[in-house]
Amino acid sequence: MIRLNLTVTPQWLDLAPGLRLLVSPLTTALMVSARADSAIEELPEGATQEALALAMAKAVARRAVLDWEGVGDDTGNIISVSPEGIDALLEIWPVFEAFQTTYVAKGLILDAEKNVSAPSPTGPSARATGTARPAQAPAQTAPQD
Repeated sequence: MIRLNLTVTPQWLDLAPGLRLLVSPLTTALMVSARADSAIEELPEGATQEALALAMAKAVARRAVLDWEGVGDDTGNIISVSPEGIDALLEIWPVFEAFQTTYVAKGLILDAEKNVSAPSPTGPSARATGTARPAQAPAQTAPQD
């Protein structure tokens, strides 16, 4: 079953202690736009999956992040959201991983839900075929002390 979230209001994501992002809902339009990002198109042919994942996460974040709390420059001054700041923030491994699992993965869960097979009408293994050969002889009972 597909569960629709009809909320169009931005939501806060807590990514680390003291760090949270205000993000817009993850929509098809946002993902399509991110896929067409110039940083992704400029990746060299044969780029690694890791490079593609990082470029895609940054493209999604640049479109989705509206505000943040707990982000400052190297001297501790609070900074405003900017494309450069978002890219730098996602270069921090725990932040990247948290963003991927709490925001991007929610969109991918829907994609995974469509791959689920329904059980057979008469039970989950009614149509299954056996793969093990029959036993040659019955096994002996375990000794009782």
